[in-house]
Amino acid sequence: MSTATVGSSGKMRKSEKKPVTIGRLAKASDVKVTTIRYYESIGLIDPPDRSEGGQRIYDAKAVERMRFIRHARDLGFPLEAIRELIALSRNEDRSCAEVDEIARRHAEDVKQRIKRLKSLERELGRMIKECSVDKISDCRVIEILSNHALCPTEHGN
Repeated sequence: MSTATVGSSGKMRKSEKKPVTIGRLAKASDVKVTTIRYYESIGLIDPPDRSEGGQRIYDAKAVERMRFIRHARDLGFPLEAIRELIALSRNEDRSCAEVDEIARRHAEDVKQRIKRLKSLERELGRMIKECSVDKISDCRVIEILSNHALCPTEHGN
């Protein structure tokens, strides 16, 4: 598995091959500086070298890693799954069965979330439909939100 998820040509741009500051890493990967620092603090990205002035200096692998993480987050992968994927990606000769299992598990989680969201949508629609009054004192939405027992379906977390 390659963690390079770069531009449309599939190659690193020449300007990204040289070391970059955290600001440029943020811009190149479309990730906020504070998020990069957080990922560094939890070990998703390696601590960077520092300039003489103490500024973080990242290499091309860090840019690729941040793009990988960003793409995985865009797809909804939790951080722990991303950590597992990164660890698995370090051995390119290994079977991708574990990676496939992580993706399958995530796809099932997404399917369950969609199911819950559809249930919520139906319940909200029902509440709104039942509430076509002028006064808050008669508002069915407020009444149902105040008493979960009035909901015909379970839709909690």
